[in-house]
Amino acid sequence: MEKQKQFLLSAVLCAASIVISIALVEGVLRVKNSAMTNYDIEMWRYAKELKVKSADPAIDFEHVPNKSAVLQQVPIRLNNLGLRGPPLQEPKPGERRILFLGGSIALGWGVPEEQTVEMQLQARMNAAGQPAQVLNAGIGNFNAERYVTRFFKQLTEVKPTDIVVLYFLRDAENLPPGGGNFLLRHSQLAVTLWIAFHRLFDKSGAESLVDHYRGVYTPDAPGFITMQQQLKKLAAFSKERGIRLYFVMTPDVHNLTAYPFGFIHDMMRKIAETDGYVFVDLLPSMTGLRPEDIWAMPGDPHPNALGHRRMADAILPVLLANPK
Repeated sequence: MEKQKQFLLSAVLCAASIVISIALVEGVLRVKNSAMTNYDIEMWRYAKELKVKSADPAIDFEHVPNKSAVLQQVPIRLNNLGLRGPPLQEPKPGERRILFLGGSIALGWGVPEEQTVEMQLQARMNAAGQPAQVLNAGIGNFNAERYVTRFFKQLTEVKPTDIVVLYFLRDAENLPPGGGNFLLRHSQLAVTLWIAFHRLFDKSGAESLVDHYRGVYTPDAPGFITMQQQLKKLAAFSKERGIRLYFVMTPDVHNLTAYPFGFIHDMMRKIAETDGYVFVDLLPSMTGLRPEDIWAMPGDPHPNALGHRRMADAILPVLLANPK
């Protein structure tokens, strides 16, 4: 009996020691990460602070309306529709309402609000005598299925005069639902260990990005098929209502000197133009830039303010050429 008590006491002490150690490590990580920018942790904070699970599985998650947070040292504010930026204003007579759909690049991850492509275009169009509200519906980790579905479920009331699909290579990927793991949602230690494990042992990383995307863009790939269906659905809706529609192809910014994904740009040009989109390729505006020139921060391949300025340079003439 005495031995059982000692064993039980040892087990309790061991469990308590483990819990206290985990809590201490969690605390140390949170203090460390609050004093420096860690891309993976900042994306984790974004999902935790500004997103909520959606009732629609095709959307998966959405922005929390009227919420704000400082992420990667940049304030992100959301309005009552979950759009990044100020509350919607009633359009003035003759004013265009241009809605951007897309993922984290459209959101402007790591870029101050006034320097995002949307706000730059709004300022430039107003200065050019074509008044416009440019609305940012970008949400991180969205693909074409998610942002088009969200438009039909939540954003048709915006009544845009123009829709810009800011498309990225991964928008044709078949994304599984996320956010179901309690530990990964609430613990920085769990996130850190999960990332370290996959970087050490996940051998799929040996597959090159080119090979990966060739698989994504094969004709029978489920995500590729769904992406085309969603773009066609958006095109039909826009044509019926006289909404001008643009497809802006955003390049991967890992290698802008010997760019390896031109075949996807060519493929998407054919798809977009067949559906009636005005196609804009952003690759020429970024060719030759180095990662240190355009990445939001080391380890974070999102276009920085320079990248967003280059995007605005390329998109503005197209918008101005299609006045209301």
